[in-house]
Amino acid sequence: MTHPSSSFSTIRLKPKSNARAIRHGAPWVYDNELVMDRRTKSIPAGSIARLEDEERRFLALVAVNPNSRIVARVLDRDPDAQIDQAWFEARLTAALAHRETLFDQPFYRLVHAEADGLPGVVIDRFGDTAVVQPNAAWADVMIAPLCAALAKVAGLSTVVMNGTGRARSLEGLDEKTDIIMGEAPEPIAVSMNGATYMADIMGGQKTGLFYDQRPNHAFTQRLAKGKRVLDVFSHVGGFALASLSGGATQAVAVDSSASALALAEAGAAAMGASDRLIIRKGDAFDMMAALREEGELFDVVICDPPAFAPSKNTLEKGLRAYERVARMAAPLVKEGGYLGLCSCSHAADLEKFRSACNRGIGRAARSAQLIHTGFAGADHPLMPQLAESGYLKALFYRLMP
Repeated sequence: MTHPSSSFSTIRLKPKSNARAIRHGAPWVYDNELVMDRRTKSIPAGSIARLEDEERRFLALVAVNPNSRIVARVLDRDPDAQIDQAWFEARLTAALAHRETLFDQPFYRLVHAEADGLPGVVIDRFGDTAVVQPNAAWADVMIAPLCAALAKVAGLSTVVMNGTGRARSLEGLDEKTDIIMGEAPEPIAVSMNGATYMADIMGGQKTGLFYDQRPNHAFTQRLAKGKRVLDVFSHVGGFALASLSGGATQAVAVDSSASALALAEAGAAAMGASDRLIIRKGDAFDMMAALREEGELFDVVICDPPAFAPSKNTLEKGLRAYERVARMAAPLVKEGGYLGLCSCSHAADLEKFRSACNRGIGRAARSAQLIHTGFAGADHPLMPQLAESGYLKALFYRLMP
């Protein structure tokens, strides 16, 4: 699908909207910043349009979705750009060059949405397989040229579209998973920091594996050597398997998903570490309470829960949940041991998240040093104008004797 610029609709900022922010790189335009007349509201979701300021000066080519709070997403600042397969190939080639600079093996986040110039598009690569999440309407409409460009640029044999999750519902999009190219893959063995993870491309959460924690797994390995580790909200064994690879004597993985824990066990087996991994299936809070009743203490405890505060509306409730995690995890750490607390909620900024964790540790009657703050890896670049791209925070504490 090619979009010649002459055929584009035009949308316009309201007189008091901040056109300068768009000119300086802001990637989103909200419904309250635009003239939302009948003509604009009738533009089909996923269409490309010309964005102009109040004086009808061109600002950008944008993807439009009148059904979303984010009505316009900036695609290109060239008024003559053709949004077609060649355009996708140029964006993907730039994204690939950065990842190939970072990594020796083709296992990484290849596209991190707006920060890579592809708004709402997330692509994780697993060797010659990639999983595409088109989380914006325009990417859904243009999935064919996007995936054709992806296969060509990265030399892939399999491309899977994972159209699930909260972001799509906010765009008014249906949930669907589809094999765009190739065959449905079996779980794929992925090596990170010397650990082996099994990524379930078709049945797992999101794209099947969370690459964003790679640098925090590596930091945890330094704490875990010769130690006993508890990994709560373990998913497919994230911090547990990293710890075992780093020389932990034992890792206990807690998760509510039997299928995720089965993948953790498969990863441990592939590493030859089955004898050092213990799994406990159940609700994380229930399991932490049970471990405390059993008198269990660990040298290192890591908690990496799902997003408790995915939006501003859920922020206060989410912060209370993060505080509760810290309060329940801190008593499980030996004196002088380490506690890692993670958040993937973009609505909870670093300061709010840190305050919630500090309160929880204090309410557990423990005192702690904050020794390290971690973020997502360099394959998850931040867009300076978009706070949401810096969603992942990891706080590492040493609990004082």
